[in-house]
Amino acid sequence: MFNPTREQVRQLFFETWRKFRQKEVLSGIETIALEVILLHPEYQDMLDDSERYRDKNYFPEMGETNPFLHMSMHVAIKEQLSINQPIGIRKKFELLLNKTGNEHDAAHLIIECLAEMLWQAQRNQTPPDAQIYFDCLDKWIAKSFHF
Repeated sequence: MFNPTREQVRQLFFETWRKFRQKEVLSGIETIALEVILLHPEYQDMLDDSERYRDKNYFPEMGETNPFLHMSMHVAIKEQLSINQPIGIRKKFELLLNKTGNEHDAAHLIIECLAEMLWQAQRNQTPPDAQIYFDCLDKWIAKSFHF
């Protein structure tokens, strides 16, 4: 399984943005990363300044969102959906899409659940549990809301 370092993930986003702006050919994963970058214009200026942001730490307890983590979660979800892994994730996404009305909002709900599953696995020092992931998604699916 591919397990990139923090530096490799950040370099992927910086390099993808640079190549896009220079009209260079993108690799497969860079194409996916670019789709995510284009969904997040609030991060694009940061991607133009790799020297400043390459090693920046983000502290959730200070109210900071880590843009690299956020975009990486989007990439992970795109990959999960493309292969329907864990099995059934595509159907859950379709149900959330029907609820939210757009892919980006549906993806953000999935990100919340993916983060919850990963946090619990880290906290409990166990492998990620797809049941936790799907239980969280089912709560969003059952919820009545409007964006």
